[in-house]
Amino acid sequence: MLNEIHSYAELQQQIHKDLRVQHPEWVELSGNCPTCDSYESRLAELLGLTQSSQLMVNSRHMSEPDLARFK
Repeated sequence: MLNEIHSYAELQQQIHKDLRVQHPEWVELSGNCPTCDSYESRLAELLGLTQSSQLMVNSRHMSEPDLARFK
């Protein structure tokens, strides 16, 4: 049974995870995946969610205290 996705943030996280699994060659040694980020940004652009998408991309690289400022 597939997990249900309830928010755009969950969808974005699932897409990011799936892209990394399906295309490990896109993942840099540092763990960054610029191609994954590009795909996510394009999806957000198509959905009209560009600004919030950029926050989600950046949030993967922030600490918990930094993330708390956006809540």
